[in-house]
Formats: sequence, structure tokens, C-alpha cells
Amino acid sequence: AALHYMAYEEYRRWIILGFPNVEQGPVLDLVAGSIAGGTAVVSTYPLDLVRTKLAYQLQVKGAVNVSLRESKPSEQVYKGILDCVKTIYRQNGLKGLYRGMAPSLYGIFPYSGLKFYFYEKMKTHVPEEHRKDIIPKLACGSVAGLLGQTITYPLDVVRRQMQVQAFSSSNLVKGKGTFGSLVMIAKHQGWKQLFSGLSINYLKVRHL
Repeated sequence: AALHYMAYEEYRRWIILGFPNVEQGPVLDLVAGSIAGGTAVVSTYPLDLVRTKLAYQLQVKGAVNVSLRESKPSEQVYKGILDCVKTIYRQNGLKGLYRGMAPSLYGIFPYSGLKFYFYEKMKTHVPEEHRKDIIPKLACGSVAGLLGQTITYPLDVVRRQMQVQAFSSSNLVKGKGTFGSLVMIAKHQGWKQLFSGLSINYLKVRHL
């Protein structure tokens, strides 16, 4: 988050210095925010991949019956963060640490850009004397985050499925690419699956 906001301010400043005649407004924030989001993703993506794998690492041995009492025990695949990084690198090289990054980039560019765009656009509707107040800023930031998250959330679902496909018995998204995976998930799991977990993300976004 620190890198994201620092990059946003720097890109915004560079654009203004490089193009003095550019209009300063929501469109400028859309462009600077999109590029900043991409920078943050590329810089920190391996950590996001490791987080997802550690959270999803309990691998069930064999088929799991509908009855929990008939399911077989699970085993821990990774011992910790460093072990996870080393294992991924050993098995798939540097490319393995960036598996699923494409949908992250496709998602973060519009999400980050739209988030800053909506934020600045909504602030223009706040009376001048209240624009520096904390409550209007919180309200504008929350709504901007919710709108941006809703529009781009299906790409986040694809990213998660691509990250954990090694643990899954389903080859639904394997080798399909980002947009091919979107179509396959909607076709086989229903379009609602593309928004599964969105309500939980709303709680997170409202607190950022």
C-alpha cells in the first residue's frame, strides 16, 4: 500500500512535469493510479502468491467423501514463507513466483485507476469548505474502493484459481489464460462464482 500511494504521487508529478498543459483532474488520477497499481503488483506479487498458497496448502489425500468423517487426513505442503518461496522457485523457477500475475495486472490497472478517478470525481461534489474534512474523505474513499473492487473482482477470482491450481484436482483454468479462464469459470461454475467472496472484500476495502 505504501509503494502504491508513493508511486501514484510520483507518477502524477512526472506526468504534470512532462506535460505542463495536461488538465489536472480525475483523468490524470486515473492514468497515474493505473500505472502505480501495476508497479505495486509487479514489485510485491510473489508475496501475494505465497500468502495464497500458504492459506490453501492443506492438500487432501485421495478423494474426499461428502461425509466429513469419511474424508482422509490432510498434510501440510509448506513449512513457512521461505520454504514456500524456495519450493516454488525450485519447481518452476522465477516464472513460478509470478504465476497468475496477468489477471492481477489486468485487474489492478482498472481498479487502481478507477479508485483514484472515482475518489477525485466524488470530491468535486463535496462543498469546498468540507473537502478537507475527514468524514467526506472517508466516504468518498470507501465508495470509490467499493466501485473499483466490484468492477474488477472477477479477475481477482481468476487470479486465485490460477495460483492454487497445483493443489486442485480441477484443470478448469489450466492453460486457459485470463479471459479464457473467465469464460470457463462462468460456463462451468456459473457467473455468480466470479463474484464469490466479494462481500468479504467489501469489508477489507472499506477499512483501507
